[in-house]
Amino acid sequence: MMPKKLPKGVTVDRDRHKNVRLYFRAPGRPKVRLREEPGTKAFDDEVACARIGIPYEKKIAPAPRKPGAPAKENSFHWLVQQYKQRAKNRLNPDQLARRVRLLEEICESGKKRRGDLPYKLMERKHVLEIRDTIRDTAGAQNNVVKTVSAMFGWAISVGLADRNPAIGIEHLHSGDGFHAWTVDEVRQYEERHPQGSKARLALHLGLFTGLRLSDLATLGKQHIRDGWLYVRPGKTGKSSGVVVEIPVLAELQATIEATETGDLTFLITDLGRPFTVNGLGNKMRQWCDQAGLPQCSMHGLRKAGATIAADNGATDSQLMAIFGWTTKKQTTLYTKKADRKRLAGEAIRKLVPEQKTDETVPPQKGLLESGTKIAKKAIKSNT
Repeated sequence: MMPKKLPKGVTVDRDRHKNVRLYFRAPGRPKVRLREEPGTKAFDDEVACARIGIPYEKKIAPAPRKPGAPAKENSFHWLVQQYKQRAKNRLNPDQLARRVRLLEEICESGKKRRGDLPYKLMERKHVLEIRDTIRDTAGAQNNVVKTVSAMFGWAISVGLADRNPAIGIEHLHSGDGFHAWTVDEVRQYEERHPQGSKARLALHLGLFTGLRLSDLATLGKQHIRDGWLYVRPGKTGKSSGVVVEIPVLAELQATIEATETGDLTFLITDLGRPFTVNGLGNKMRQWCDQAGLPQCSMHGLRKAGATIAADNGATDSQLMAIFGWTTKKQTTLYTKKADRKRLAGEAIRKLVPEQKTDETVPPQKGLLESGTKIAKKAIKSNT
């Protein structure tokens, strides 16, 4: 569409077919044909070049990248694609998918598309810049660093990199995460949801097994043999491959027997179907709200179980066996806290001054550490 007013020096000519043509004219110089669309930035740039007498070179915007299109070799995006294709046998599919989504978001970020930059030149400062620009909260920023570090750790293991630029970046404090249930909150929930309800079964499964929400959604009778629970957690199924083996407590067994369950999953919907992971999480949210516990969640039961076990003296190795952890990175969060609580309980008595009795001998003036002077006086008094 032709603007009402054209820039100074721009004139309109029509050819014999009445087509509009625009030219820039300046005294003493040949006229310059203008081909860009009037009113656009490209047109303004073209006029500016004509005004100062230099050729105009049209800037061609790069074609939008098609999803899944091959990336330039040795670029950050190329490494992400390699990670997506070649790490399938090492990670849980959901975990890998979450990481790849975040990494692809990093690829599309930045004034110069970060995905096009060579990954071998990435440094610690670049990871920090990414962390601080694409996420706002401390927990989400820590996840950015964790994800980049995981990919580079894999790249080192397969010979695609020789260093990890995310190593050594300290985690930002993001609070204590999910709220850990207290004993009183468990009792409050039980008062609202009686024995035999699916809500009570969900509570006891989460509390007495320590399993994650994703594993509770698939847990069923087939996982119990001879009074023991055998589960390979989905999160570590393709990494450590650890199998959780724990006895079924009598309290949990009684709840299972009192509740309607499915053939392959203990927890089922009102239609008798297994819950999806998100569906179970949403339902637990509803059950907690009904009990007046908006701060509680299914994951908080896992933390509560670890806290209670540590407070009752569970060691790091015992917590690792119960909760499927393969390192002491998680267990020490609970055992150290429990140790501090125990030590504080013992040490608090030391804040109370000792009471003196009548038999206490007041210090003697000039008393030596060996008690020599008192001993000599005692000898003289006895002679």
